[in-house]
This record gives sequence, structure tokens and C-alpha cells, in this order.
Amino acid sequence: MTAKDQAPKMGSAEGQMIRELAELLNDTGLTEIEIEKSGLKIRVAKKISISAAAPQAYLAAPVPSAASTPNEVKSAASPGDLSKHPGAVKSPMVGTAYRSPEPGAAAFCEVGSKVNQGDTLLIIEAMKTMNQIPAPRSGTVKAILVENAQPVEYGEPLIIIE
Repeated sequence: MTAKDQAPKMGSAEGQMIRELAELLNDTGLTEIEIEKSGLKIRVAKKISISAAAPQAYLAAPVPSAASTPNEVKSAASPGDLSKHPGAVKSPMVGTAYRSPEPGAAAFCEVGSKVNQGDTLLIIEAMKTMNQIPAPRSGTVKAILVENAQPVEYGEPLIIIE
């Protein structure tokens, strides 16, 4: 007996609701959604795989000075350029980025800070869950591209480490 045989039979209304929820996931960038209606509970989730690309040779990109602010960094190069930077740490999810563990506390890192692989660079809150973003490699923080409590998108460059 297959899982399909064991699953409860769905009418066209439930099937349509699942299709609409799946479309909503794609439209909003969410990875999971759950709804309960008239005693029927439906959860739709999509699998996300995050792969790290090996550093590639690149042309010299403008490197912001240590005195640069995040806004100056953004104007120095277009977002497309920064996302292809070999030292870019990209957001693994949609959420709100926080540079410190709590309001009023010191930031996890600053421009010019030395970080080790695995050190927490910032936190992204997604669906009421705080997710630590670790340094993928050791190096020096060359640019911080987000401000505290700034919304971020999946794949958006957050920090440049060289």
C-alpha cells in the first residue's frame, strides 16, 4: 500500500486551496504556510537548499574604506556587484537583520573586525525565530551592508569578509 493510498481523499476544494497556498509561497518568498479551516488543517512547505559557491577569480571591485557607512557602501557598487563578491555573506532567508544580540548591546562585528569561521555576524529574525548567521570563513570584515533592524531578502549580501 502506498502513501497515496493511505492519504485521506481530498475534494477539488482542498486541492484548489493547496494550489493557492503553494502559489502564495512563491509570491511572498515564504518557505512554509499552514491554515486551518472548518476542522481541516493544511500545511504547505517547500524545500530550500543553500549551497556555498567556491570563490572565483574576479575583477577588482571597489572596496569601501573603514570610515564608510552602509549607505555609502551601497552607492559604491550596485547590489548585483556585491552579491557576486567572493567574500559576500548572503542572507539565507527573508527576515529582519539585527547587528547585536539585544537592543543597546554592542554589535557582533564592525568594519575592520577580525572574525573566525563560525563567529556570529548578525541575527536574522524570521517568523519569530532568531537565527544566528555565522561567518562562513575567517577574515576581516570589509563592509557591513545592512543597518540594525533592516528587512532583508533571501540571497541579499549582508557583509563582505576578505
